Amino acid sequence: MAETRFVNGLIVKAPRENAPSFVKAQLSIKRQELIDWLTAEQGDWVNLDVKESKGGKWYAQVNDWKPEQRENSGTGKVDNEDEIPEIEYPNDPIDINDIPF
Repeated sequence: MAETRFVNGLIVKAPRENAPSFVKAQLSIKRQELIDWLTAEQGDWVNLDVKESKGGKWYAQVNDWKPEQRENSGTGKVDNEDEIPEIEYPNDPIDINDIPF
């Protein structure tokens, strides 16, 4: 199992009790701490998962998932280093009328 990595300078909280239903989480950023952490990371992208602990505390965890290496059709070379996993969004593309503000 891979090591759990957290994001320094990023705090995730559940929405406040009276928040509208379209608010899914609250994020607080300690700017310099997050900048320092991001500077130490490799690559162009950092993927995060927002999770809830067994104790109910929310947090952001680095998602290091990488697709399995496969041969590129015709070239015989493996070439998916920069491949970003495609994320399916339930309302993609977003309809401007669906935005609550």
